[in-house]
Amino acid sequence: MIADNFSKTLDLLHRAMDANVVRRSVIANNMANANVPNFKRSVVNFESELKRALETEKQKPALELTLTNPKHIPNWRERDYREVQIRRVLDYTSTYNNNGNNVDPEQEYMAALENQMTYTLLAQAATFEFSQINQVLRG
Repeated sequence: MIADNFSKTLDLLHRAMDANVVRRSVIANNMANANVPNFKRSVVNFESELKRALETEKQKPALELTLTNPKHIPNWRERDYREVQIRRVLDYTSTYNNNGNNVDPEQEYMAALENQMTYTLLAQAATFEFSQINQVLRG
């Protein structure tokens, strides 16, 4: 049980750190194209999808329907968090400049700062997990 929780926690931290690396690349691309006419900024969508997938583990209905045919549609299906992909999404809905570009340099800078702080926090959490295992092995 402890090994399962440790491996799941580490896997989630690893996936979140991967998403932050992709987000850093997306933010850098947005900032590099801040003056390009009609450029549309991108954002990374991962954490909200991961949260939905993890919530399906807890949302099993009181009455689960029995499927007698593979073509029947189930009333509930658990979603595996390992299937959640990091997605880049274009923001077509807004415009920041008169040239059709929607990159706000201040917003991108704040997103980069938040992303760096989140990555540092995730790395510290992974270090803490390993230190807990190290303490168990020594004690």
